[in-house]
Amino acid sequence: MAVSRWARRRTRRRLRRGLTRFDARLRSSCPGIGFTARITASVLTDPPYAETDKEIVHAVRTVLRTAAEDVSKSCDPADLATARDRIEHHLRQQRTLPAQATFTFRAELTLELLPDDQAAVGALLAAQRSQAMTDILRQQKVEAAAAELADPAALLLRWVEREDAQWSKLPSLAEDARALAAVFAQHRPEHERTIEYQAIEVVREFLTSFPDHAQKRMLYTLLAAGMEGAQRPHHAAKAQALLKGHMPPDTPSGG
Repeated sequence: MAVSRWARRRTRRRLRRGLTRFDARLRSSCPGIGFTARITASVLTDPPYAETDKEIVHAVRTVLRTAAEDVSKSCDPADLATARDRIEHHLRQQRTLPAQATFTFRAELTLELLPDDQAAVGALLAAQRSQAMTDILRQQKVEAAAAELADPAALLLRWVEREDAQWSKLPSLAEDARALAAVFAQHRPEHERTIEYQAIEVVREFLTSFPDHAQKRMLYTLLAAGMEGAQRPHHAAKAQALLKGHMPPDTPSGG
């Protein structure tokens, strides 16, 4: 049975009313804080007249609310602009109803935070800033203490400053201090945990494994030659300067 032109217009009007600026409550990445959205859908094809317009409106709203929340639940409520862009970009894609592959639509939205959600975001950011300051100060204290206690002399100084320090135990404590300082020396701040710093540690261990001055002279000469070969004469000059500075007093400068 053919559908009259008047019936088509009436169905389109009802769909437009039902799909214009309908509300949606969307979860955010922070439990308890959500976005408030108003979604407007645009129908791109003629609706399936086998169903009533109310059923179509309900189905389209369900699809769009679900699609919006698929993105919103990973969005930070403190960054409303980015959340708005991400969700709207997702909703602008063409969609179809599960049972009506020929019925296509897409949507746009406005996104905001209600006053209670805004207040919750403010409280959350304040708590995060406070915790960040506490963590930074604690980390700085740890790094400063580790840097100090990596020196055996600093460890012994702390011990002798105690009121009950027994000076007769100092010789045995000196060996313990060296072992304990080696443990503290393993600590590295976050910015020193990069591959460049690790490479420096490897090179340092390698160079110190050759205690003989003749061996050191050969290693630094090879290092300087490698830098020259890599067209880094400035670094090669620094390596040569290090070599001269670590020669024993009785070694000729050209030896």
